[in-house]
Amino acid sequence: MVPSYKRGETAPVLVRGQGTRVWDADGKEYLDFGGGIAVNCLGHSHPALVRALQEQSSQLIHVSNLFFHPKQAELAEELVQRTGPGKVFFCNSGAEANEAMVKAARKAGAAQGRFEVITTLNSFHGRTLGMIAASGQERLREGFGPGMPGFVHVSYNDLAIV
Repeated sequence: MVPSYKRGETAPVLVRGQGTRVWDADGKEYLDFGGGIAVNCLGHSHPALVRALQEQSSQLIHVSNLFFHPKQAELAEELVQRTGPGKVFFCNSGAEANEAMVKAARKAGAAQGRFEVITTLNSFHGRTLGMIAASGQERLREGFGPGMPGFVHVSYNDLAIV
C-alpha cells in the first residue's frame, strides 16, 4: 500500500464497529473519537442506516453526477431545509469539497480582483495538490515543487491579521 498515512507499526487493526465503539483484531475495544476522519459521524452499524444501505444497494450502488437520481434531490431538499436557503453540492471527498469551495470563493472575488483564500497554520484540507497548498503545514508541501498560489496562512484566533 502507498504510505500516504504514517500509521506506525503499533497502529491497531480495526475489524468491526458498533455505535461509537470499534474493536481491533485482538478484540480490544476503543471509543471512536476519529469517526473515520469525520466521515462516519453517524457511528457504526446503526440498524436503520444498515437497512437503508441494504435497500439502496439492492437497486443502485452509485450514480455518477452525470445522471439524476431522485434520492439526490430528496437529500438536497432536506439539507437546504435544515441549513437555510442556498445550493447543495455533492462530491466524493473532503478534498473535493474544499477544492470546490476555493473555486467558488475565487470566482466570487474575481470581479474585485480578490483571489486570496485565508487558511490557518497547522490546518489540513486534503491530499490534492491544491489542498496541500491550502493546508497550513509546510511538511505536506515538501517535494512537490511550486504550489498553487493564493493561500494566506494565519495563526488561529488572530483576528488582527485578517
